[in-house]
Amino acid sequence: MLDVGKVLHTPAFVLEYEAFAHNLEVIAKLQEELPCTFLLALKGFGMHAVFPELAHCAKGATASSLNEALLASEYFKEVHAYAPVYQSGEFSSFVKLASHVTFNSLEEYHRYENQLGGALAGLRINPEYSLVETELYNPCSPGSRLGIPSSLLQTLPEGISGLHAHNLCESGADAMSETLKQIEKLYGHLFSKLSWLNLGGGHLVTRKGYDLSLFRKTVLDFHHTYPHIKLFFEPGAAYVWETGVLVSTVLDMVTNNGITTAMLDTSFAAHMPDCLEMPYTPRLRGASIYSGGEIPAGKQRLRLGGASCLAGDWVGEYLLPDTLKVGDRLVFEDMMHYTMVKTTMFNGLNLPDIAIYRNEKYEVIKHFSYSDYRNRLS
Repeated sequence: MLDVGKVLHTPAFVLEYEAFAHNLEVIAKLQEELPCTFLLALKGFGMHAVFPELAHCAKGATASSLNEALLASEYFKEVHAYAPVYQSGEFSSFVKLASHVTFNSLEEYHRYENQLGGALAGLRINPEYSLVETELYNPCSPGSRLGIPSSLLQTLPEGISGLHAHNLCESGADAMSETLKQIEKLYGHLFSKLSWLNLGGGHLVTRKGYDLSLFRKTVLDFHHTYPHIKLFFEPGAAYVWETGVLVSTVLDMVTNNGITTAMLDTSFAAHMPDCLEMPYTPRLRGASIYSGGEIPAGKQRLRLGGASCLAGDWVGEYLLPDTLKVGDRLVFEDMMHYTMVKTTMFNGLNLPDIAIYRNEKYEVIKHFSYSDYRNRLS
C-alpha cells in the first residue's frame, strides 16, 4: 500500500504496481485456460507508461478514435476499432491501423465497405438487455443510438464476419452469461456466418467475489456450441480495478449554514468527473461515508470540496477525524479507471501528476504545467 509521505506533489494519480500486476495475472490465467481473448479498452485506461506490461497480457486494444488507434498501435499487436460514428476525414488512416473494424449502423458499413483493406468488418448490435441503472451509462435504453436492433438485422450483409455488443458496466459473470443468452436469442440466426463475437467491456473479472467459475463455464459452453466463433472481451476497468489512488491535500476549511467543507487541491468536476456524472461518492482511505445518525467521538462530518468554481464541485458527506487540518493528505481509492482519460483543465487547473509506486519507491511519470494548458488552446 502507498506510503502517502512519499508523494512529492499533489494532486497525484498513483498506480500501486503490485496490485496492478496481480490483476494482469488473473486475466492472463483466464486466457491460458479458456478459448477467449482479452483486449484493453483504451477509453477506460490510457497510462501508456505501463502499456508494455499490459501488452503481454491483453492481446490487443480497442480504439474509438484515430488518436487512440495511433497510441494502441505503438504497443499492441492488434487494434480493434469501434466508434459510434467514424470521422470521414480520418477513416482511411484509422482503418490502416486496425485488424477489426466495427460499425454502428448498416448505412455506415455500406459507406465504408470498399475502404477496409484487409480489416475484418463487424456490426455493433443492441442486445436489449442491461443491468446498468444510470441512463447516462446504459447503451440499451429505449431509443439508444448505439447498436443495431435485431429487428433491423435479419441477415448479414456480405463482408461482415463479426458482431460486437457492449451493454455491461462493472458487471458480474451472471450478467455476462445472460448477455450471451440474449444475443443468441435475438441474433442466433446469424451465428453460422460469424467468425468472431466481441462482448465489449464491463466484465469485472478482477473484482473480489467475481464468479470466475461461472465465467469459465459460460465461455466453455459457448465454445462447445459454436467452436467456429472467436470470443473477445474488452474491459478497461478490470485491468486496473483497485490498483491505484488519487492523493490530494486539504487547502482550507469553510463552514456555511452548519455544513463544513474541506477544500482540496483536486477537483471532482475536472479530475474525477464520474463522481458527479453517475453520481457516486468515492471511497476515502481511513474514512467512512456518513449515512446519518450520531457522530462518533473523535469524528467530524465533512463535505469535500473541489478546487474549481463550479458550485456543485463537491462530494460527501464523510466521517473524518476531528483533527483534520489544512495540509493533511486525503487518499481517494480506486482511481485508475475512467479518471485520467476523462480529466480536463477547467479553470486552468493543472492535471494531477501521474505516478507509480513500486517496490516502496515513488516515481513521477508525468507532471503537468502551464504549457500543457496553453498548448491545448488557441
